[in-house]
Amino acid sequence: MRDIDRRLLLQLGTFGLAALALPGAANAAFFARGFTHGVASGEPSPNSVLLWTRYVASGDTRLTAELSETADFARVAGGGSVDARGDADHTAKLVVTGLTPDHWYFYRFVAPDGTASPTGRTRTLPDDRVSDFRLALFSCANLPFGWFNAYAHAAARDDIDLVLHVGDYFYEYRVGTYPSLAEALPGRVIQPNSEAIILADYRLRYASYRADRDLQALHQMAPMIAQPDDHEFANDAWKGGAENHDPANEGDWALRKAAAARAYAEWMPVSDVGAKEYRIGDLATLTMPETRITGRDAQPDLGAALAGGGDIGAKLVHFRDAIWSDPARSMMGAPQEAWIAERLKASVAAGTRWQIVPQQVLMGNIVSPPETGQWIAPDAPDYLKSRVAIGLAAAKVGLPFNFDSWDGYPAARERLLTAALDANANFVTLAGDSHNAWAFDLAHQDTPAGVEIGGHSVTSPGFEANLPNSTEETRVAALHRVNPALKWAETTRRGYVTVAIGRDRIDSDFVFMDTIRDRSLVVANTHRETVRHGANSLDSL
Repeated sequence: MRDIDRRLLLQLGTFGLAALALPGAANAAFFARGFTHGVASGEPSPNSVLLWTRYVASGDTRLTAELSETADFARVAGGGSVDARGDADHTAKLVVTGLTPDHWYFYRFVAPDGTASPTGRTRTLPDDRVSDFRLALFSCANLPFGWFNAYAHAAARDDIDLVLHVGDYFYEYRVGTYPSLAEALPGRVIQPNSEAIILADYRLRYASYRADRDLQALHQMAPMIAQPDDHEFANDAWKGGAENHDPANEGDWALRKAAAARAYAEWMPVSDVGAKEYRIGDLATLTMPETRITGRDAQPDLGAALAGGGDIGAKLVHFRDAIWSDPARSMMGAPQEAWIAERLKASVAAGTRWQIVPQQVLMGNIVSPPETGQWIAPDAPDYLKSRVAIGLAAAKVGLPFNFDSWDGYPAARERLLTAALDANANFVTLAGDSHNAWAFDLAHQDTPAGVEIGGHSVTSPGFEANLPNSTEETRVAALHRVNPALKWAETTRRGYVTVAIGRDRIDSDFVFMDTIRDRSLVVANTHRETVRHGANSLDSL
């Protein structure tokens, strides 16, 4: 991108973004008229891209979308017309086709009165030989916990080709729950005050998040491909319910799930909620399963299994061997398991160098170190004490502490790793959810099957908040000691990951922001993990 074009793009977006940064912006942006929430793009292919905006008026409004190779739109290279519909919360989405592969474009929407939206930048994917391509990986952005400095830092770069968001784009909780009122950063306001349960709630929560100028800037600067995790629905969701859903007080889960999915499809630059695949020329395929609400079975409940007294040791063994290990339990359902196995084989057969699977939760195995019980504060909340106690009990028989990740679905994990090996894939999974930064080697029966890059959160707190009676050094050393597949971890800071895909290696750079309590682009430190083509294991550099 030419420097003059980049400066012009920033100028074109300045007025709208600055206006939304004022106190009360979430309310002002939601109830304003016109282009209220910027622009976004997503789901690119070699010849098409999906464009998104929101235009609020008294009724449906016909908008014109324009793409151009330059930010002044001197020559329109593509576009079309689309309605910002009232029954879609005044959002508008249009797939523009007939574009040139491996090409950057500027885009905007124009209202009937000639008013233009902010200008965005997007690109199509390559369809031939590719030497390099760079992704940015994000997850877990809880607005009241702090500023979205990770988004702002990435948006200020000019070397990111595609943004991946693997979930927890927002959080569904009522104000004062997570974070508590004492933990919340003043001025970081979300709507509604209540928990998001019905369609109007989810829409308003998206509106308040998308009023954030750093999130708008991220969407404005590059296309995003995204999948929801649990908090876009409710905490620890699965196909038939969620930990944070009470049917007696919050109604039918199917209705809540449908409302959440509809709001996600309206407000995100996606066609729908579901599995998708993207091909970056002959360099990589990005195969994205939906691991949360389509086919996931309920998480195993060790607490319930240990309730009622009796022989705890016998109960742990029974839970491990009969419930946790049950091969019938699935993370994403049999149809998706078959689909992803077929796509891995097809990618390798086509001569594609890397088979990358961005998805929501960690595949790497994490067992609680025995010291964990000493790390929690005496006044820690009961739910945290209970979770630590259960994790320590589980560790005695080799069980993990987090049954909401792939650790809760070991047979399904082994089936996926077997599929990667059967395909002879160069398998890399990119995950979020945990709030901390991880790098794992993934193996099946001692055979290297791939690697995992687990990205840290944008703002949501990690181990540093839950285990204050420990240091980063003691936590990581203990985690390494009891988890041999763990190659590296950082459990303190927030940020994002860039994934530079080359023909012979992938370099994943963890970017750790200095703070989230003030708006800042200062980076505290970085760390790189590398996987070489054909190795299916990490080199720490």
